[in-house]
Parts: sequence; structure tokens; C-alpha cells
Amino acid sequence: MPSILKCSLLVVIFLVVFFTACRVPTANFQVRKQAIPKSYSSTTTDTVNIANWNWRAYFADTHLIALIDTALKNNQELNVFLQEIEISKNEVRARKGEYLPFVNIAASSSVEKPGRYTRFGALEEQLELKPGTHFPEPLADYFVGAVASWEIDIWKKLRNAKKSAYLRYLASKEGRNFLITRLIAEIAEAYYELMALDNLLQVIEKNIEIQSDALKVVKQQKEAAKLTQLAVNRFEAQLLSTQSLRLNIQQKIVETENRIHFLVGRFPQPIYRNSAKFLELQVDSSLGVGIPSQLLRNRPDIQRAELELAAAKLDMAVAKANFYPSLKITSEIGLRAFSPAYLFQPHSILYSWVGELMAPFINRNAIVATYRNATAKQTQALYKYEQTVLNAYLEVLNQLSKVRTYSQSFAIRKKQVDILSQSVNVASSLFNSARADYSEVLLTQREALEAKMEMIEAKNQLLSAKVSIYRALGGGWK
Repeated sequence: MPSILKCSLLVVIFLVVFFTACRVPTANFQVRKQAIPKSYSSTTTDTVNIANWNWRAYFADTHLIALIDTALKNNQELNVFLQEIEISKNEVRARKGEYLPFVNIAASSSVEKPGRYTRFGALEEQLELKPGTHFPEPLADYFVGAVASWEIDIWKKLRNAKKSAYLRYLASKEGRNFLITRLIAEIAEAYYELMALDNLLQVIEKNIEIQSDALKVVKQQKEAAKLTQLAVNRFEAQLLSTQSLRLNIQQKIVETENRIHFLVGRFPQPIYRNSAKFLELQVDSSLGVGIPSQLLRNRPDIQRAELELAAAKLDMAVAKANFYPSLKITSEIGLRAFSPAYLFQPHSILYSWVGELMAPFINRNAIVATYRNATAKQTQALYKYEQTVLNAYLEVLNQLSKVRTYSQSFAIRKKQVDILSQSVNVASSLFNSARADYSEVLLTQREALEAKMEMIEAKNQLLSAKVSIYRALGGGWK
């Protein structure tokens, strides 16, 4: 009876220690749910969304489409990211293999000579295979067979690790989609900027012609003693300033072309564009932006953040499972003998089966640290997801405001250019008839040039907003 009590007491102590070892520390993780607004403004509830348009139909420019097609094939950053996806895919395969049995084919040989006055040496001296036959000396060991091991995934630790890797693989694909969206937007913005620079250069060239003609007239009037050298100097200085501005625009054109070449992934070559129709390009100020909830489906960066959050949740489950007992089974079957002559005989067959149940008990610091890190990373992933959603919503609001603002600004600038263009002709006529001062001509020419440049810049910003709102809504990757 006392022996039974002792055994029962030992079992109770073992169970208490065992379950104490499996105790999981508390984690400070709270899920906050922030609802995305139902609309972008109180007056818009239309679900029509331009993000569902194919980018070819949205931009509708054959030269721009050709550049984007080339970039999707040659862009180095995109090709590097494709290899990241392949790495993530292989990680899924590696995780999948961890919860399946491992079977290895093994063959080994060894030689051992124990000392005569040791336990094993004395034992070999006494053993006989047959009457008068002793073990060979030194003693060899030959083995041929299969060795298998399998960790039983009781707590789904290995399967959750595989699911986490798979979610990150999906997240990497969403990262590729986000990169495609950004790449298309960058090429389109650079393309429209290049067209704007072409128009600026054309305006400056025309102004140089006008100012050169005006300088000739002023010099003639100076020779006729109607004007002084001061007037000639002022007109010549303005002409030099405009010529310097032309050089700056030409340099910007070269840099913008090279930026496009870099995005497209090729060495410099002609970039075809129809810059003459730049000011005629239409941008509808009432673009269909849909409702904010569509961002959760259309924006690749939001989907990526959501997948990363789900993966972090599984990582936390994996880290938590490390506190629980693990069951591992190992087995071996094969042939073993001390001489190749006996290796393939029936009496040389051996097999074994071992089951191990283990749980952490002392010095669990590493496991606790891993678990708390997983908890912190899950919280971090949640904040990143919320930040991504908020950023996407505000990006759409900003681009909507830009489309409206720059549409109005371009219309105003266009009227200003028309008025100042007429003023240049009037001022030149008055000056030629000695009814206006030369300073009025200079001022009018400068104002007309600045107004034309500002009009082109407003058009460029409007087209840039058109590109940005398409990207902000999640268009371009489908």
C-alpha cells in the first residue's frame, strides 16, 4: 500500500510539473476595429470606380501604352521582386515538408577497439559466436537501412507555420501588384511631364523670336535717336534671360527622358509623344471614385497589409505552441553486423521505435521572448494595416481635391493667357507708334510668358492628379 501511495504521489507531482511547464504567459494584444467611412463626401455615394478600368483604356495613348508594356517586361525592380515571390513560394514548400515524416536511407561503417581491461573489452573476451570462435579484433560495425523521424503536429504548430508562409507568399504577390501600380503611375507622370516640357520649350522659342524682333526694332529706333542705349540693354537682357530659360528646359527634358528610360529598363532612344495635343487632353473632374470600402479590395498595399496581419496572427499561434508538449517518433529498420559476411543474414535484421513526449520546464526565457516578440509583431502588423487604410483614404481625398483645383486653375490660366497675348500685340503696336513706353512692352511680354508657363504647369498638375487618383484608387494592376 505505501508503494502505491508513493507511485500515485509521483504521478501527481509529475502532472503538476508538466502542466506548469505548459503554462503560457499573458500577452497584451488588443484588436481595435476602426470602421472606414462610407463615402468620400456627403454628396457622393456612387459605386462606379475607375480602378476597375484597364490602364490601357484609362490612358488611351498609344505611345504611353508602348512605354508601359516595355516597362512591365524590362523593369529591373519589378524583375527583382518576381524573384522575391519565388523565394516566398519555396519557403511555403519548405514549411510544408516540416510536418511530414522524414525518411532517410543510411549506410555506415565503423571500427572500435575497446581496452582489454574495460567492461566492453572483458565482455567481448567472454563471448563466443561458435565453439572456439571469438569476436574479431578490432570490432567493426556495418549498417544498412532506413531511419525515419516524425514530429506529430498535435498543436498545429507546423501547419500554422506553413499557413503563415503561404500568406506571406500571397502578400508578396500583392506587393508585386502594388509595384506594378506604382510603376505605371510613375511612367505616366513622367510622360506627361515630358509633354509639358516640350510645350514650355515651344512657348519659349516663340518668345525668343518675338523678343529678337523687338530688339531689332529698338536698335533701329536707337540709331534714329528715338531711344537710348538703356532701352536696348533692357530688351537684350530680357532676351538673354529667356535664352537661359530655354537651356534649363532642355536640360529638364534630357533628365525626364532618362528617368523614363530607367523605369522602362532600357538605354536611351527616342521617346515618341504627341506634345502638340498636350493642352487638348481632357480630364473629367467628375471621375468615378466609388466608395471607400472598395479600397480594401482594389488597393494591393491594403491587401498585402491584411495578409501580413493574418500571417502575424499565425506566427503568434506557432510561438504559443512552443510552450506545449511535443511528441516525436523515431524509428529505424535495417541490417547491422560486425562483418560484411553476416550483414545480409536474417539474424542481422534490427528495428526500433521510440516515442518522445517533451515539454519545456526550466529556462524558458528563449521561448517566452519568442512568444512576446510574436505578440509585438502582431500588434505592429495591426498598426501598419490601419495606417495603410488611413493613408489610402486620405490619398484619394487629396487627389480628388487636386483634380477639382487644377481644373479650375487651368481654366483661369487659359483666360489669362488669352488676355495677355492680346496685350502683347497692343503694347507692341502702341510702342511702334510712340504711344507707349518700352518698359510697358517688356513687362507685358514677361507677364505673357509667365502666364503661358503657369498654364502649362497647371495642365501638367491636372494630368498628374489624373494619374495619381487612378493609382490611389488601386487601378493599374488587374
